[in-house]
Amino acid sequence: MSKNLSKRKETWNTIFIFLIIVSIVSTPFYLAIVNLYPSRIYVGALMWCPAIAAIITLKIKGRPISSLHWNWADLKYIRWSYFTPAIYVFITYILIWFFGLGELSNVESIMEWAKELGLVGFGTLKPTFVIIIGIVLLGTVGVIRAMATVLGEEIGWRGFLIYESRKVLSFTGVSLFVGFIWALWHWPILLYYSENVTLEFTTFFVFVISMSFIMTYYTFKSKSIWPAVIFHSVSNVFVQKVFPPLTEKIEGTEHWLGENGIMFAIVTFVFAIYFWRKALKEKL
Repeated sequence: MSKNLSKRKETWNTIFIFLIIVSIVSTPFYLAIVNLYPSRIYVGALMWCPAIAAIITLKIKGRPISSLHWNWADLKYIRWSYFTPAIYVFITYILIWFFGLGELSNVESIMEWAKELGLVGFGTLKPTFVIIIGIVLLGTVGVIRAMATVLGEEIGWRGFLIYESRKVLSFTGVSLFVGFIWALWHWPILLYYSENVTLEFTTFFVFVISMSFIMTYYTFKSKSIWPAVIFHSVSNVFVQKVFPPLTEKIEGTEHWLGENGIMFAIVTFVFAIYFWRKALKEKL
């Protein structure tokens, strides 16, 4: 019994070291994001802080970096880690359009989006083709670009923290704990950019913790960080880059739209319940 207690204390000590380090190395980039420009550079650097913290923690504990589950996953987990976030973002915006909380963008807005994507040389294209090309470009090249920074987060959260937490917590506990830490880690940026702090904090925590359940499932099933990297990248691209330009805001319903919107939180929560039940059934 004393040996098990000692192992649990050692695990919590390791988690505590990791959280302290990630807080310390993240702080300069938080300050840069809210005070300096261009902020995108500092956001990219910030996203690698969990990886840096994980590597330093492993060095302190005398463990190999190879323990971060770098191996490539089975193709079915790679495939589903791409399509799952694409599906839940698509459902989110279908519901937004259906309930009149936002409208499909008009032709002028779509062609402006085309210019942002470098499609100005295709002026004769119809809006439908612009949308298709835009989604294909962002869903491939955009996702690959996003993976370069998302990898930094996932090395820390899914490569290190969920496995360390699994030594002392159940699947449910791991998903809740890591999801809460992951969401809390974003709070300085959220606080700085939010217009309705209380509402956006609530919806953000709901969708991040919901994502944590799904990504923890795919990570444990595949025994690899790559499904989480792909999942996170696809989710970011579709909810930030693909569907907002295709949606016209309606005055008074802004809080339903976007990454911090109510609808996205609801949809991801429903998906999380499904994956939570699936994980319990499979005894993860």
